[in-house]
Amino acid sequence: MNNLKIAFIGGGNMARSLISGLIKAGYDSNLISVSNRSEGKLIALNKDFGIKTSLDNYEIAKDADVIVLAVKPQFMAEMLNQLTAKINNYGNRLIISLAAGVTVERLTSLLNGHKKIVRLMPNTPALIGYGVTGTFAAPDVNAEEKEFTNRILTAVGKVVWVEKESDINTVTAASGSSPAYFFLFMQYLIEHTKEMGLSEEQARTLVVETALGAAQMAIKNADVSLETLRAQVTSKGGTTFAAISKFEELNLKDSVSAAMDACVARAEEMQKLF
Repeated sequence: MNNLKIAFIGGGNMARSLISGLIKAGYDSNLISVSNRSEGKLIALNKDFGIKTSLDNYEIAKDADVIVLAVKPQFMAEMLNQLTAKINNYGNRLIISLAAGVTVERLTSLLNGHKKIVRLMPNTPALIGYGVTGTFAAPDVNAEEKEFTNRILTAVGKVVWVEKESDINTVTAASGSSPAYFFLFMQYLIEHTKEMGLSEEQARTLVVETALGAAQMAIKNADVSLETLRAQVTSKGGTTFAAISKFEELNLKDSVSAAMDACVARAEEMQKLF
């Protein structure tokens, strides 16, 4: 499956990151095309990657082997209804959807019964090659097609396959939305560091570089639990112990659990909307 034609419907940030990753990994740019409702993004994509672009979804999808649905969930039904009016039978095409809340069952109904569907839940670090993508394949997707999907996604980071489609909602809470959690925590650390007297530059450097270092320690010590890594810098009765004790007193764990549960609940609501 090295010479498959890939059509991206939607040219937003996530599509751009996948296109960029594929080309950097050596995929032939002549096999990649993209459509989008606004011409500005298409001009930029053509200039940056030399790929075929079109304002017409059908124009890029009609001869594609793989169609990546990279439109927002609220536009999916309208877009696919228009496309399916021209492509009645999707044959052996692999459909890859990036849309949150749009289930395989819903996509199948919009694709005239087509069942070769993979759902993705990427996250924004994919834009810089450090993403992680939760991935679910419908039963009709074969091993070779899964491997091809894996190839696309590893171009922008790590891939985690899940066995149940409902687990995609858990992925949303754990990684799809969680960059925002970390940004929020860093924001609050930086804000209070400034309130305590340091400059914006000093505070941002201290907090962001520490977050990067902590993540790297977790990665490079994969056989060590996070609890152990935390304990290694938490001397009983010391400064870190005081801070951690305050987090526990304020029920940080319960707050995190409640936030993730709210994320999953919203994902489940979205499934009924789209």
